[in-house]
Amino acid sequence: MPSARSRSPRSSRSPWRRRFWLAVKAAFGVAVLAAVALGVAVYMAEGQLPSFEELKSSPNGQMVRVHAADGTVIVSLGPSYGEWLSYDRIPAVMRDAEIDTEDRRFYSHPGVDPIGIGRSIQVRFQRGHWVQGGSTITQQLARNVFLNSQKKFGRKFREAILALALERRFTKQQILELYLNKVYFGGGAYGIDAASRKFFGHGADRLSLGEAAVIAGLVKAPSHYSPSADLDAAKGRAGVVLSLMRRAGDITATQAGDADIGNVSFTPEPRQNSVRYFTDWALPQLDTLIDEKDRPLDVWTTLDLSMQGDADDAIRRNAPPGAQGALVSLDRDGAVRAMVGGTDYVASIYNRATQAVRQPGSSFKLFVYLAALESGRKPEDTEVDEPVTIAGWSPRNDSRRNSGPVTLRTAFAYSLNTVAAKLGQGAGFQTVADMARRFGITTPVNTHPSMVLGTSEVRLIDMTRAFASVADKGVATTPYGITRVTADGQVIYEHQVDRSHVLVAPYVAAEMTDLLQTAVNTGTGKAAQIGRPVAGKTGTTSSSKDGWFLGFSSGITTGVWMGRDDNRAIPGLHGGTAPARAFAAYMSRAVASRPVEQFDTQVTLPDMQVEPDDEAYGRPDNGSMGAFVDEDGNPVGQDGGTAPADTPQPFAAPPAAPPAQDGVGPAATATVPPRLDQDWIDRVTGRDRRDAPPVRAPRVARPQAPDGY
Repeated sequence: MPSARSRSPRSSRSPWRRRFWLAVKAAFGVAVLAAVALGVAVYMAEGQLPSFEELKSSPNGQMVRVHAADGTVIVSLGPSYGEWLSYDRIPAVMRDAEIDTEDRRFYSHPGVDPIGIGRSIQVRFQRGHWVQGGSTITQQLARNVFLNSQKKFGRKFREAILALALERRFTKQQILELYLNKVYFGGGAYGIDAASRKFFGHGADRLSLGEAAVIAGLVKAPSHYSPSADLDAAKGRAGVVLSLMRRAGDITATQAGDADIGNVSFTPEPRQNSVRYFTDWALPQLDTLIDEKDRPLDVWTTLDLSMQGDADDAIRRNAPPGAQGALVSLDRDGAVRAMVGGTDYVASIYNRATQAVRQPGSSFKLFVYLAALESGRKPEDTEVDEPVTIAGWSPRNDSRRNSGPVTLRTAFAYSLNTVAAKLGQGAGFQTVADMARRFGITTPVNTHPSMVLGTSEVRLIDMTRAFASVADKGVATTPYGITRVTADGQVIYEHQVDRSHVLVAPYVAAEMTDLLQTAVNTGTGKAAQIGRPVAGKTGTTSSSKDGWFLGFSSGITTGVWMGRDDNRAIPGLHGGTAPARAFAAYMSRAVASRPVEQFDTQVTLPDMQVEPDDEAYGRPDNGSMGAFVDEDGNPVGQDGGTAPADTPQPFAAPPAAPPAQDGVGPAATATVPPRLDQDWIDRVTGRDRRDAPPVRAPRVARPQAPDGY
């Protein structure tokens, strides 16, 4: 029988041994259970994986291609896919570059690389934060196709399960083929072919060693290493890739040197131009037009690239220094043919044509006169231009003078503020506000008396829409930019023009057109003349902070705004200057190929001459106001001489009379001037009146002297 001394050491060690072996057995059991659970999870995941062909065809997001009216692709948004390259068509240098950079043990691990994970954990403890993830190419494929990029252990575990399942389901070559054709390389490009075409201008089956190194280096951080984002960073990263390839033995030092990353030719990024103002406005409408969220879309639009270029040029050439400009041009059915939201899209993506709200100045008088005409007033009706006070508000004309009895046509042509105030009061300020909303003004409209002069802020596209509705004989015109949408060649949306909503009676629209064309022919909008019938209206806000011109001709309605984003005054900016000139520059080209269209109403000149308001010009308009009238109403030149009989002159107001000398007024003309007869009117307006009913020659009277202003 053993002694107590001999049993004591054994008995003291036995409990610890038993506990150790129990722990080992428990750990082994847990490992077995974990392995079984892992195997079951991998087996189940494998059974749910799509086939290889299904994975090839599944997109990584929705691609949208936007077409102009002629079919030209103007913008591609969302993921971009190139040609699918099979494994044997992918250049060997591209395959080697990707493997050496992202997963050196790709051909030896089962989808998850324990060595890579261990190295990642080691670096984590050394640096204090995660520097490298240790994900294999297979794991990256699983994440790109089935998961997201959240940095959570739950996602990493699912990623590992899917990677193991992918390795069981597909060959290494199939996995690499899927990866290289689907991984994101930056700039919206998915797959090596899309990346190669974007950055180098050719397909990926012709990649050189240097180009392959550039593409392989993008996966780590596409937004940082993309050549379009940072060319130097892209080249530096490509040099790292070449070093890794040389270390792996896939290329020699000589080959690495011959690659010469510095001489790799990159395709320049297309310049972002004003077309993006249009697409930024039109594409968000897809959310309400269609439900398709997966298939690639082709969006066919109304944009005319030639007209868009002309609009861009007109704004850039005519906008005053330091000012911004915007333009919207609508076809007769509401199709947006051109849209410019600023002088430079790259510098500012803010769309001043659709987003900015600015005071419209006298262009808002469109709604004042529409309300007056609808209430029964006529263009020939007389209203007294005199000082007026309404609810404590006393408007003044920009010329600082009053002209007594004038027709509504004259008052509109020369934008007389006192007459507009009287008309607004007569029709009712609420009625004027309702008219503005009826014609498509979506911003709040106040009903203070001063509202008749455009104190409520509006959007350019809404004002252009209103003028287009007048041009369409009072039928509501709704701007639209998308004509149809197709998915895989199938039409899933097509625009239908609605002409059922009549805003005012046709005769009201015709009378309004009569006033608008008079404003262009003889009034504040003369700079907008383009050699064919034009109807339009200027607008200028206080201190020349905003300048507007809106008008139509030959089925095209165009609105132009100019001003500063900070709302500071711009010396010399009036609706009848830069905006009207931009309108004319654009419209003369936009309608050049269209037949000349006469308006339903014949142009009638104002029945008296008043000094044009400063809204359009503080002096003769670019020298075009060369014709004045004598006491008998006959045209004379600015120097007092008679205008040649064969030289038609614009019908304009004389300057203030010079002071009398020795009690004698201005000298009489030396010769008998031609009478202001119908032939002279026809020459001024450029109209063929042979088939038109006779029109009463305008009555001419001299303006009153300045009334103390």
